[in-house]
Amino acid sequence: MDTLSKLQMLSDASQYDLSCACGTKSGDDHRKRGSDGTWLYPVSLPRGGNSVMLKTLMSNVCVNDCGYCPYRDSRDVPRCTIGPDELATLFLEYVRSKRVIGLFLSSGVIGTPDRTMTLLTDTARLLRKKHRYRGYVHLKIIPGASDAAIDEALRLASTVSINIETPGERHFSQLSRRKNYLNDIIRPMQRISRLTAKGGQYAKVGQTTQFVVGASDETDAEIVRYMEGLYKKLNVGRVYFSAYQRGLGDGNIPGERRETPEKATAGFVREHRLYQVDFLMRLYRFSGADIAFDAGGSLPADIDPKMHWAQRHPEFFPVNVNRADRYELLRVPGIGPRSASRIVSMRREGRIGSVDNLPMRSAWRERAKKYVTAS
Repeated sequence: MDTLSKLQMLSDASQYDLSCACGTKSGDDHRKRGSDGTWLYPVSLPRGGNSVMLKTLMSNVCVNDCGYCPYRDSRDVPRCTIGPDELATLFLEYVRSKRVIGLFLSSGVIGTPDRTMTLLTDTARLLRKKHRYRGYVHLKIIPGASDAAIDEALRLASTVSINIETPGERHFSQLSRRKNYLNDIIRPMQRISRLTAKGGQYAKVGQTTQFVVGASDETDAEIVRYMEGLYKKLNVGRVYFSAYQRGLGDGNIPGERRETPEKATAGFVREHRLYQVDFLMRLYRFSGADIAFDAGGSLPADIDPKMHWAQRHPEFFPVNVNRADRYELLRVPGIGPRSASRIVSMRREGRIGSVDNLPMRSAWRERAKKYVTAS
């Protein structure tokens, strides 16, 4: 296979890992297939706006048995590997033609985690040292990688990630018999967290992770509890969620064994609700205790978690838009971070006389009016 054919196959294989792009709504935050068949992912620019990032595996050969993965070792699928020189050369052509501004590199496990990490870091080193590339590079940390391999990735990357996959060892053991949750996943995350913490050796390097939602039999409540711990204890900058797509995995995993299969849309609704909880915890100062679940530990599918909180806490309302601080405003359905900031700025110029004057879109204002007052 020529280099471009390899890249098309490997870029396509990487689409199931969303830990560099949100994908929670239609529009600019969704991955797009490029004209040459490769997958391009959105990234936010420091000064606002979006551009795109090339995302690919270096190999879809893998010795692991992850039950949710269509490229696990037991699958008979076409396989290939791209070398560091090949990938670096082709990526720089993309950069020079201004088609991308960054690179996300992952890989199946070829032989051992450290052998695979060498492929990733050799590519990044070529870009950084030989070609003087100073742009964005996201490197995947392969589960089970040694401390030395992790440190080398941190030296070269803008962001690193290792996917936590499930909330806890019991759920993880239902998906893989070869990987060890505590040693291969949690230990590397803890090391990355120490080194990227404020004052750490690699404090400027970001860390993200991803849950595979629905492959095991975890509940939303378990995911939210773990997510809160990732933010508070492990210095993770962002948590992503990927709804398991039934039919891709081993027939023995819980996601395939359910007697009543979830509709495809149900998994994506669940993913969306988890993203909404994530936004509430990261940007709105909600805690895990603020999030309500049904008796089975699931988030309600028919109502977003912020509106659900508002309906359960009538004593908090109405919120006075002339007195409330920013985070009190953010508890109001319809008011997001931008609207809250605009309301606070508007108050500096004088009292807000009517809720009809709130600086926000009319649909959101109508939703908020039920929960605010200007008197």
